[in-house]
Amino acid sequence: MDKIAIFPGSFDPFTVGHEAVVKRALSLFDTIYVAVGVNTSKKSFFTLENRLAIIAKTFEHEPKVKAISYEGLTVELCKSLNAQFLLRGLRTSADFEFERAIGQVNKAMNPAIETVFLLTAPEHTPINSTIVRDILLHKGDASQFLPKAIDINSYLPR
Repeated sequence: MDKIAIFPGSFDPFTVGHEAVVKRALSLFDTIYVAVGVNTSKKSFFTLENRLAIIAKTFEHEPKVKAISYEGLTVELCKSLNAQFLLRGLRTSADFEFERAIGQVNKAMNPAIETVFLLTAPEHTPINSTIVRDILLHKGDASQFLPKAIDINSYLPR
């Protein structure tokens, strides 16, 4: 049986921290779906299409990684894709507490799902999408926080 993982998030934008978690997880899973959750009540900076394009471009040479979008519960997405694992990156102890609670609820809803936590590399600990988005919003250079494979300027909202 293939080991299938889902790495869910809003990825607004997808950062070098996200990229590093996926790259490190490649040895653990046969397929990793980077799943962009659609939240209609939340205003995104990047369009869904651009977020998917950024992820696809970042992993264009890695066939084990697929960029998808979804609505609804992540455990339902797992069921529809026969995924047994949820992949999550942890930067801080606060991340752990938040992710632990979500992981336990997901486990209660679907006992077949295991949440796998990877600690971020120390250099990625301060990086999060909110900070990167703020840099971009104020026309700063966020390139060091974004995957090298992409030119963020081609994805920025006009």
